[in-house]
Amino acid sequence: MTRSDVLITAEELYGLTSRRTPPRLLDVRWTLLKPDGRDDFARGHLPHALYVDLDTDLASPDRSDPTAGRHPLPSPEQFEATVRGWGIEADTEVIVYDDNSGLGAARAWWLLRWAGLRARVLDGGIDAWVATGGDLEIGDSRPVDPSTVVITPGSMPVIDAEEAARWDGVLLDARAPERYRGETEPLDSRAGHIPGATNAPVSENAENGRILSEEALRERFAGLGALEDPVAVYCGSGVTACHNAMVLATLGVGSSLYSASWSGWSSDPSRTVATGG
Repeated sequence: MTRSDVLITAEELYGLTSRRTPPRLLDVRWTLLKPDGRDDFARGHLPHALYVDLDTDLASPDRSDPTAGRHPLPSPEQFEATVRGWGIEADTEVIVYDDNSGLGAARAWWLLRWAGLRARVLDGGIDAWVATGGDLEIGDSRPVDPSTVVITPGSMPVIDAEEAARWDGVLLDARAPERYRGETEPLDSRAGHIPGATNAPVSENAENGRILSEEALRERFAGLGALEDPVAVYCGSGVTACHNAMVLATLGVGSSLYSASWSGWSSDPSRTVATGG
């Protein structure tokens, strides 16, 4: 992949919306502090966009196994039904966006790619769209005709805890440095990180809501040793790790997702925890 395969600018998107068959727009307003962004969506979203609930559309409703993490991946059957409800066909161009540097949108991007579908992230999100002079629409999502698309699950690689424990390459932890070091843990059962992991906070992937330049990203991940060795990514619950996967993809670097992430690892008492830098 290249940067243009992964990201789209607001100016480019503006040009696509006038096509006879415009792209399907998915709005993923989500943050840890405010996981439900429906009210933000209703106050203003890109025209014809559909609201995506990360907790229900982009994660499994079955949270019975804590070692699967706080946001376990949806089953292929569940996600196929979700994609069909969005009216997405095999050849539909999908653009995902949010209002938080792409942190929520990256999860949708990763899952759509995992399902074998085409997707890009709007660089700069809704703010970039408004800055180009793009209009906003208010209210709920408009209904769309469901599709009969058949997804191809497994098109992006996933690893489990055992594979993460013996990963022969670079394992990137996307969380804030203080959580990685084990100084604080506001969400999960134990503080620290997976032994051998390298801290790569997603907050450093963007500036003022926009993804860093290719040159800046290449310098950043070269410093982390993540441009040549096999790379795997994780975070707290498998959401923001997708942002590291996304920006690595703009550099042509593939990565594997440990989807259970720290929430799953720390819930398993048999797993060793590391602390410090």
